[in-house]
Amino acid sequence: MSVSARLREYLDQNNVKYVSIAHSKAYTAQEVAQSMHVKGKEIAKTVILKVDDKPVMAVLPASHKVNIDALCRNIGGREARLATEDEFRDLFNDCEIGAMPPFGNLYGLPVYMSEALQDDEEIFFNAGTHTDAIKMRLSDYVNLVNPIVARFAEQAAGQAVR
Repeated sequence: MSVSARLREYLDQNNVKYVSIAHSKAYTAQEVAQSMHVKGKEIAKTVILKVDDKPVMAVLPASHKVNIDALCRNIGGREARLATEDEFRDLFNDCEIGAMPPFGNLYGLPVYMSEALQDDEEIFFNAGTHTDAIKMRLSDYVNLVNPIVARFAEQAAGQAVR
């Protein structure tokens, strides 16, 4: 499996400039950052949650964790939790589990982007596999996905701020 065909087609149809990067197998966003020799705060990770029993996509720096209560509160939900792999596996049938790109709009999901990503000019993210990533301008990502920017990311324990 290589870069999600759905993602590549979407980026190409919208004439977005991007770089596809092959890297050694990595299962966490922090491992992707290490493999690509970039800072964890520059890698956007995708987390699937259930808010009021509906799946939503949260996008935040790899060096951060989701504050589930803050996300729920900031988007007007009543209850939220992390979704299980079984609950979202079928939503991303063209991706390896855990390597979903942060394009919920391609999968019928609302996307919430952490304000912690707003300071970067570029965004790196998984491209559907554990060995492929995409680098593109953050402004292009925001224009294509139109994520709702919210405050819900916290620095993960043991992660230095860089």
